[in-house]
Amino acid sequence: MNKSELVQKVARQTGLSQKQSEAVVGAVFGAIEQALEAGEKVQITGFGTFEAKERAERTARNPITGETIQVPKRRVPTFKAGSGLKEVVRS
Repeated sequence: MNKSELVQKVARQTGLSQKQSEAVVGAVFGAIEQALEAGEKVQITGFGTFEAKERAERTARNPITGETIQVPKRRVPTFKAGSGLKEVVRS
């Protein structure tokens, strides 16, 4: 499912218009992005947790040339599924 399919499904399930559903879905994604950018954790009980984690600087190797390079430290988004979501996927 992509974003437009998600918007369509939200519109059908809520009775909102396509445009209103797009605004709602966009607002949810935007709020999650802003929280992660600010270093906050977004925890949705039963669904999961979004968090920005710090990856340490590391040495990597180019598989074609064998050359080693330094990969700088950076922040990356992560998601850990909650127990409710895990249970739904298992069944």
